[in-house]
Amino acid sequence: MFDAIVIAGRNNAGALRDCSGEFYEAMIRIGNKPMVSYVIDALKESGIVGKIVVAGPKQLEDFLTDDCVSVVQTQYGIIENAVKALEYVDTSAPVLIATSDIPLLTAQAVKDFVDLSLKYDADFFYPIVSMNEVFNRFPGMERTSAQLKEGRFTGGNLFLVNPDAVPRSAQKAREFVNSRKSPLKLCRILGLKFVLKLILNRLSIPELENKVSEVLSIKVKAIITKHPEIGIDVDKPSDYSIVSQYLNRSA
Repeated sequence: MFDAIVIAGRNNAGALRDCSGEFYEAMIRIGNKPMVSYVIDALKESGIVGKIVVAGPKQLEDFLTDDCVSVVQTQYGIIENAVKALEYVDTSAPVLIATSDIPLLTAQAVKDFVDLSLKYDADFFYPIVSMNEVFNRFPGMERTSAQLKEGRFTGGNLFLVNPDAVPRSAQKAREFVNSRKSPLKLCRILGLKFVLKLILNRLSIPELENKVSEVLSIKVKAIITKHPEIGIDVDKPSDYSIVSQYLNRSA
């Protein structure tokens, strides 16, 4: 069994404001329940998750009443929230970390990702999904993706981490997250040659793993999953519309 952390502290101050008046994105209702509840249900139903710590606002306690779920109030960025939440879980084993905005996540996707990850020796496991899988399952869904030698992939929002590796990688991870929308800053972190190869679609998955491992000073492994739900995050109205239709049909 693994403990899990769900990052759920983001204010609803962006594009999703047009879809809901909730103050936090995790509390936006899709179908018949808040977005974060779908993620928690998938983790619980996987059969491999014990304790779940939700890093987010105190208001989440009003509906997250399961005995295995606790809320840790946070007020910082995603990296800081993850580090804070690690104080409340069992760090003698790998820990799952998920964001609260992937309501299509399934128990099978969680279990398969962990099973595949445990075949390798690494500190940080990151899921990637072929865009063909995304388009086949969710036609019309727009995702940020990258063309690699092995194909075009999008990233997922569920991670398996070695808790001991978090302190030594947190600062670099914070820099990377803060720089992700600035090509110039990314070049400084990753190197111009690497960024050019990425732009020219000449990077392979092993090259990407090696570079990120070097930058973060930990061993990173990309896990190819056939579950597109793991990478369908809701961060704009078009995502909200498609995901709402899917969940309403599934209800």
